[in-house]
Order: sequence, then structure tokens, then C-alpha cells
Amino acid sequence: MLNEKLNWRYATKKMDPSKKVPQEKLDRILEAVRLAPTSSGLQPFEVIVVKNPAIREKLREAGYGQSQITDATAVLVFAAWDNYTEARINDVVTLTAAERGGKSETMTAYFDGLKGMYLPRSAEVNFEHAARQAYIGLGLAVTAAAFEEVDATPMEGFETAKFDAILGLRERGLRSVAILPLGYRAEEGDWLRGAKKVRRPMDQFVTVVE
Repeated sequence: MLNEKLNWRYATKKMDPSKKVPQEKLDRILEAVRLAPTSSGLQPFEVIVVKNPAIREKLREAGYGQSQITDATAVLVFAAWDNYTEARINDVVTLTAAERGGKSETMTAYFDGLKGMYLPRSAEVNFEHAARQAYIGLGLAVTAAAFEEVDATPMEGFETAKFDAILGLRERGLRSVAILPLGYRAEEGDWLRGAKKVRRPMDQFVTVVE
């Protein structure tokens, strides 16, 4: 049951570098992210999977020394588009038409409407919107990792400009917004391992409007 897996997971503070996540599990987690819903299906972010140890050492320095970055099997970097452009939206139109058997007047009108809304806005406003879409993917990744019984630690605690420089993201029109190391919890040295999960009770968290 999914909720049992979500109760099992926690933000792992220390991972065991000797335990490697099988590639098939990583692939299934990434597929869950690819299938994540996004506004108008634009998928305005990418996932960079960092396995290279030397690069992860640099990322750890830019991540305030957090050991999960180097001890995990891989680090997923969620990088949002720095802006919505006509070319990027047209690429989505082309892909959609190819997958659905061609363009229709309804589809063309819909994406023309998106251009009319997004393109006049500032790049920063568009980036913030794209970043929120990336967080939907991050949530799916955390959930999929729990389902696979892979430990995952979602992080915002890193210097985004340094991550962008190390990974060459700005040159690709991307900006890092969150990272997710994936690995397996260490037997010792994790102060949070075994601690009871603490969440507000349902009646203080959910309001039902009937």
C-alpha cells in the first residue's frame, strides 16, 4: 500500500555509499517524473542525473557539505526552464501533433492562447511558474522512490548559481531549483533514522467544504 511506503520513507540524513540503487529502480523513478502532470503538458523542466563522483564532490561543496550528495547512488537535479519562449512552446506543439495524429484547430488555438499569456510576461515570472511545475516532478520522484524502497532526500539547501555553473545549466536555458539524492540509508550515523514520523492530525490539516 502506498501510504505504508510513505510512512516508511524519511528525509535520510546519512546514506551508505556501498549500497547502490539498481539502474532499473532509477529508471522507474525517472519514468514517474516524466509522467508527472504539468501545466498544459509543457514539461518546463529537465532532470539531470549526476553519478560522476568528481562532479558530485563539487556539488557537495555547493551544497553546504551535505554528505548525501556524494554518498547517494545518484543525485537528481531538477532544473526549470529560465523562460517560456515561442520555440519551446512550438516544440511541444510539434510533439503533441506527432503523438496524436496531427494538428487540430482546437489544439492550435489552445497553444496560441498560451503564447499570448506567457510570452509577454517577464522571464523571472515565467521561471517561477516553471519552477513550480518542477516541484510536481520532485513530489512524484519522492513518491516513486518510496514505492521502490529507495531512500530520497529532497533538498533546497544548495547554492543554485554554483550548481548551474558546475552543470552548465544556464547555457541550456535552465536553472536548478531542487535536488534529490537517491540511495540507501546507513545503518549508523543518521540521527533521524528510526524516529517517529510527525505530521499534523488530519482534522488540523484537511478542511472539508461541503
